[in-house]
Amino acid sequence: MASEPLTPGLTAEITTTVDDTLVVRHMGGDGVLSTPSMIGLMERAAIQAVQAHLPEDQTTVGFEVNVKHFGVTPKGQKVVVRAELLEIDGRKLRFKIEARDENKQVGDGTHRRAIIQVQKKT
Repeated sequence: MASEPLTPGLTAEITTTVDDTLVVRHMGGDGVLSTPSMIGLMERAAIQAVQAHLPEDQTTVGFEVNVKHFGVTPKGQKVVVRAELLEIDGRKLRFKIEARDENKQVGDGTHRRAIIQVQKKT
């Protein structure tokens, strides 16, 4: 059951250390945070921001990501990804998303998700 109503302003943060599962190595060295990995973390933060506020038979699915990845984060550094719910339009949700490493902002953008019904297992 939802703990509180779904309202703009809900946020979530994910903090993780960039490891082998999150890097690309084509730039040499130990690797850097890949853009797909950063976007995946952003999506997870958006889910975490709202999931506890939805009924048990609902979840969200992403349908739009508009992101700029403008900073290099080397393997071993911490990255913090934050999502904030900006707007609710019926079943559609719009989030502001951003990523920072230990020294600087490395990405930002918007993400949209739709609320859907979850099929009950029989």
